[in-house]
Amino acid sequence: MVDVICDTSFLIHLATNRIKNLSTIDTEIGNIRFIVPSIVIMELKKLLDDEEKKGAVTLTLDYIKSFPTISLNGSFADAALQSYIKKQGGIVATMDRELKSIIKKLGGSILSISNNKIVLESSKV
Repeated sequence: MVDVICDTSFLIHLATNRIKNLSTIDTEIGNIRFIVPSIVIMELKKLLDDEEKKGAVTLTLDYIKSFPTISLNGSFADAALQSYIKKQGGIVATMDRELKSIIKKLGGSILSISNNKIVLESSKV
C-alpha cells in the first residue's frame, strides 16, 4: 500500500470533479491510500469563511471524512508537506504548480489530475 499525502487543492478537485480513472488507479500505479494531513483539514475549515468556496469546501470535508489522517503541524500546508517529504520522501497529491516543482526537487513524486484523470508525475525535474 502506497500512502499519498494530499494537499488542499487536490482534495477540492477530487471531491468536486468526476475523475475518470479513480476506480482503476490502484491497478495503474499500485494500491494507493489517500492520506489527509491535519493542517490541510484546518486549511479547509478556514476556507469555509469564503462564500465563493464554501460549497466546494463543504463537499470536500464530507468527501474526506473516511480518509485516514496524519498529524502535520505548521502555519502553512505547503511548508508542512515540504518538510514531511524532505524527511520521509513519498508522494504528494497536488494541483499547485509551484508545490509540484518543490516536491520534485526534494525527490518526492507527484500525483495530480489532468483531463479529469489522476496521473503520476516522476520526481525528475
